[in-house]
Amino acid sequence: MANAYWPYFDPEYESLSLRINPPRASVDNSSCPECTVVKVDSVNKPGILLEVVQVLSDLDLIITKAYISSDGGWFMDVFHVIDQQGKKITDGKTIDYIEKALGPKGHITAGAKTWPSKQVGVHSVGDHTAIELIGRDRPGLLSEISAVLANLRFNVAAAEVWTHNRRIACVLYVNDDTTCRAVGDQTRLSLMEEQLKNILRGCDDEDSEKVARTSFSMGFTHVDRRLHQMFFADRDYEGGGVTTADQVDHTPSFKPEITVERLEDKGYSVVNVKCRDRAKLMFDIVCTLTDMQYVVFHAAISSDGPHASQEYYIRHMDGCILDTEGEKERVIKCLEAAIRRRVSEGLSLELCAKDRVGLLSEVTRILRENGLSVTRAGVSTVGEQAVNVFYVRDASGNPVDMKTIEALRKEIGHTMLFNVKKVPASRSAYKEPEASIAGWPKTSFFFGNLFERFLA
Repeated sequence: MANAYWPYFDPEYESLSLRINPPRASVDNSSCPECTVVKVDSVNKPGILLEVVQVLSDLDLIITKAYISSDGGWFMDVFHVIDQQGKKITDGKTIDYIEKALGPKGHITAGAKTWPSKQVGVHSVGDHTAIELIGRDRPGLLSEISAVLANLRFNVAAAEVWTHNRRIACVLYVNDDTTCRAVGDQTRLSLMEEQLKNILRGCDDEDSEKVARTSFSMGFTHVDRRLHQMFFADRDYEGGGVTTADQVDHTPSFKPEITVERLEDKGYSVVNVKCRDRAKLMFDIVCTLTDMQYVVFHAAISSDGPHASQEYYIRHMDGCILDTEGEKERVIKCLEAAIRRRVSEGLSLELCAKDRVGLLSEVTRILRENGLSVTRAGVSTVGEQAVNVFYVRDASGNPVDMKTIEALRKEIGHTMLFNVKKVPASRSAYKEPEASIAGWPKTSFFFGNLFERFLA
């Protein structure tokens, strides 16, 4: 058999265009009286839109308008952004980070650019082991998971937990309680994995055996994107099995209106999304389109009060548009699922206490014993302080009784700072956080910032 010879290409040639025309990013606070304008110009490359939106989302900035154009060899974006209080971005460190992350000094190949903490992997969040779990959700499941970790003397330093369509997906960062380092003992890891799988198989659902999965580290993937990928792989977008509580969260006023049309003369498929606006909405949509192997060539994003309107001109990576009804229906279902996964209505409980092994297990046990179900959670550690946020609802699907909240305050308020906030139905009204229970000051925190400090 004859040998095949291929021409030699200098690896440096691939980055030649980027070195000749490096990306440029500017933050403008003078052009618009109500928001900060972020402009990004760069040589076009696969996944660049997701990278840019990811940086803004990790800073917990809200995108009120955006104009995207990446047809051809150049990528040009304009974003109108505000902070969580509806104000311009005036913090010098945040502005400097945006310009560096999206400018020439922030260029990282292979799509690995993220806010440093927002990654999944053994080596990506300090000296911790990353665990991924997905399975059938049920009341008290997070409490059972955290109890297993506490009994095996694993400390949960950080975590992200989402639920959707009777499923739960978690990424947890744990370390050894004695050494405060990643766990390398395979026997101990295997024991933990087996016990967690038993917990995930604990329900009577005949499909629970197929759904329950655990793993350790999946490379360097943005944690929110990884949660989307886990749900997508589990086909959570398929109908059936939606609980009553899910239906409460997704009333007709919220239900996304998604259409897919063909633009024959230009050779695009046009995806239109209209739904209730919220933080990170654009990230969730762009992330899903990217992971479904679609490329966004143009887009227009706008917000009108509580409602968002987003339009994307897309093609498949092979250059084809969506031809069949089956393809269109799949895109619509997947985008609707992506929008719903992060939705949390009702109450959020913000807890701050000195970090210790078993803290998460204790708190989630108390929530379960008081009849509360966790729909989404974020856990972080800043120095010696653990900061946890739980989005909760009544396990029966009814509004949370404030008597229950008062009982919680009495039970755990003496050991940790305890703040209760009603989750707004939309981001249309920006109000100062209400005075906290147990005297917490009128401030709020965001996980992007916490994770950064956690890694410092």
